[in-house]
Amino acid sequence: MSAPQSLTEIRTRIDAIDGDLIRLLAARQKLVRAAAGFKKDEQAVRAPDRVEQVVTLARERAAAARLEPAVAEAVWRAMIGAFIDLELGEHSRRS
Repeated sequence: MSAPQSLTEIRTRIDAIDGDLIRLLAARQKLVRAAAGFKKDEQAVRAPDRVEQVVTLARERAAAARLEPAVAEAVWRAMIGAFIDLELGEHSRRS
């Protein structure tokens, strides 16, 4: 990828990446909703051990990709928190 020549170009590239992220998050959301059907209670939805496993993997992948691991962790924790809230809603609707 060539170096951007202006702030406008940087913003355009960021917007394109954000579009990709939205599509990926939509795919993740579909799986989260499906997972809600397999979980019996709120503890299974919250799954703190699984959260830590996912965050650890995100930090490792971030380091390998030259992304600051702390940034990845903050983003993943926020994302996981939002998806847990969504899944809790799905789970309560199914109960």
